[in-house]
Amino acid sequence: MKKPQIIIVTGTPATGKTTIAKRLAKKQKATYIDVNLVIKKYKLVDKYDKKLKTNIVDVNKLNKVLIKIIKDYQNKKQSIIIDSHLSHYLPKKYVDLCIVTKCSLKKLQQRLNKRKYHQQKIRENMDAEILDVCLLEAILNKHKVKVVTT
Repeated sequence: MKKPQIIIVTGTPATGKTTIAKRLAKKQKATYIDVNLVIKKYKLVDKYDKKLKTNIVDVNKLNKVLIKIIKDYQNKKQSIIIDSHLSHYLPKKYVDLCIVTKCSLKKLQQRLNKRKYHQQKIRENMDAEILDVCLLEAILNKHKVKVVTT
């Protein structure tokens, strides 16, 4: 039996993380972890940013919960796929592979508009994609990175 894999899928919101993560989980017979549900379950929202109309999450608190989840699945010898634009903040020692999703700016803008994101939030996410924020932070955190264009 092969070693269980801990794979994180990160990227700017609306670049295809969830689609990739769910497909990969199904293909690998791994458990899919939606970090948004983890944030709700463990009440990890610190505050609400009215200007950007978004929740603010304490990444350190989130990491503690995710590390516990990872250890639980490792004890069960089960692979997991963690889906979140915050997952690349996990320490590299808990992660086997970090997949960073990317898409064209035109496609990203269409997807963000379809989700009815606030204009300032769309701009912030477009800037994050242009500047490769998730990819650069994943590299800075020394993850083994694979970039997937959706």
